[in-house]
Amino acid sequence: MNRQFLKKTLIIAHDLVMTVAAVLATFYVRFDGRFLEERLQHLPLFLPPFLVFAGLVYWFFQLYRSKWRFASLPDLFNIFRASSVLALGLLVTDYVLVSPQLFGFYFFGKITIALYWLIQMFLLGGPRLAFRYFKYARSRNVLERDANVPTLILGRGSDVEVFLRAIETGTVKKMQPKGVLSYRADDLGQSIRGVPVLGIFTDLDQVVQDLQERGTPVRRLVATPSALTPEAHPEQLIARARRLGLPLVRVTSIGEGMRDAELAPLEIEDLLLRPTVQIDRARLENFIRGKRVLVTGGGGSIGSEICTRVVAFGAKDLMILESSEPSLHHILENPTLLNSDTNVDGVIADVRDRERVLQVMKDWRPDVVFHAAALKHVPYLETNWTEGIKTNVFGTVNVTDAAVEAGADAIVVISTDKAIEPVSMLGVTKRLAEMYGQALDAEFMGRRGATRIIAVRFGNVLGSVGSVVPKFKAQIARGGPVTVTHPDMVRYFMTTREAADLVLTSASHADNEGRALAESANSDERASVYVLKMGQPVRIYELAERMIRLAGYEPGEDIDIQVSGTRPGERLHEILFAREEPRAEIGIDGVMAAKPVFADRAKVHEWLEGLRKALVSMDRAAAERVFEDAIPEFKRRTQAIPAPAATALPETQQTASSQSA
Repeated sequence: MNRQFLKKTLIIAHDLVMTVAAVLATFYVRFDGRFLEERLQHLPLFLPPFLVFAGLVYWFFQLYRSKWRFASLPDLFNIFRASSVLALGLLVTDYVLVSPQLFGFYFFGKITIALYWLIQMFLLGGPRLAFRYFKYARSRNVLERDANVPTLILGRGSDVEVFLRAIETGTVKKMQPKGVLSYRADDLGQSIRGVPVLGIFTDLDQVVQDLQERGTPVRRLVATPSALTPEAHPEQLIARARRLGLPLVRVTSIGEGMRDAELAPLEIEDLLLRPTVQIDRARLENFIRGKRVLVTGGGGSIGSEICTRVVAFGAKDLMILESSEPSLHHILENPTLLNSDTNVDGVIADVRDRERVLQVMKDWRPDVVFHAAALKHVPYLETNWTEGIKTNVFGTVNVTDAAVEAGADAIVVISTDKAIEPVSMLGVTKRLAEMYGQALDAEFMGRRGATRIIAVRFGNVLGSVGSVVPKFKAQIARGGPVTVTHPDMVRYFMTTREAADLVLTSASHADNEGRALAESANSDERASVYVLKMGQPVRIYELAERMIRLAGYEPGEDIDIQVSGTRPGERLHEILFAREEPRAEIGIDGVMAAKPVFADRAKVHEWLEGLRKALVSMDRAAAERVFEDAIPEFKRRTQAIPAPAATALPETQQTASSQSA
């Protein structure tokens, strides 16, 4: 008998014993003498079927599923409903079915049933609340003994209340909450779970000083999600915390009982984006749970996040294919992977090595493949064009072919928004890789159970290697200048979590709704390219200005912004879909999709053969002619981005440019 089964058995026994006690207590309170003796005499006949009925009612209202340690208003409401149903059952039985015919008098009576209803709710709810209070008191004693970090909690009351419960239950350790700060003045004078609301965010300096004078120096600030909303002005909060020299951390997850609470240092990039796109967790869990997943480039920024999300959603097995030994070691030592129920393994392999990739896939037989291995830095690929073709084009061909031969259900190729109307070697190699997958997917169309091959296009991913945000942070930390290549350059941004969830969502759609379309008469409606709805693009110059202000400085005064000029392969604006790509409505919030535009597989193989010959002869012009034939938009890449004119710069830009000169 396992521990969980024993606990549930004890709860069932408790509730049934309390039901008997409620009936007996009702009789002893309501009746005496002959009336009591008559009812006790008939009780053995009445009680067994009533207990069976009560057990079913308790099961229906889920009294056995809730944890007493977290007993709350929903649990009490379920007890209210269950007791009401039992009382109603007694009323119907007493007045309609039994008493008039069997006894000649009412066995209970209306007053007795009302009294039973009250006693039953008390006997079911009281022990639960008492148990919760016992646990609460014991945990408070432990916390008061072990807590050693006086803390201020920042945010709206509902978020703060959940976080305080997490501290009480021991999910968050070593914190001693000394007060709450809200951004709403109407919260002042209140207390949350015994912790007073000491002020609003603008009172932070005074509250810290007051606590210091009372002998309780604050050592940490914790920001709940509501403290980082735009109306709370979190940038001012960051500036105050830095001025006071207090570490500011954020709650990265918040849920019932805060069982999965996580804290992380608050970074500037946490405040740069629009609200994060919400995903359908149930959909992703249904898709990933129990599957064998392989991730190429699993040690990279995107690949490693995909690995952690795959594990979080319940994959049975995870294989990480990585060419870098340090990167593979780093991801395999990730605590999220180590502490999961997923069987995680890794293999050193280069996607360029066709035979090696084919063998790994053949031996491992994945259900789903996420192809994140790539070379992605625009300037490097402009110089090292052969490496971009080898990895981004032929590496994708190798992984795709291997996944198909291994019988995978789906393969997702990670692409880029630079693949549309490409002007760089990165964009054009990624676009040709997309076209190969689309041609192969079209060839399999209509075959039941064939591998689905799709692409997912990203904008810039905050925090990834090579992203502009870490570069700006490093430049600000050195005192500037912050370098921007062009004052009018704009980009789409997303978080690594959003990027990984988009990949999983796209795979789930391709392997379910998309597969159904591919195998039906509506095959022309299937989606082959998926893109996250990233809102409005961000002007890079404005991003630099905001990051400087979030760091507590003033652009053009404390930190200069220097316009350095565009680099080879860059363009001012990113494009999510090609002009000729027809959109597909997939019915998933936050995700856009397009139908495939491709050449037949024979034509794609002709282009691939041309690239192979260009690589052998190291003939870049020949390689570019192949790309121009495959992707006509690539011919327009020679149109230069206009140089920024000094007269067109805002005042801060003119200042930065003159100072840098």
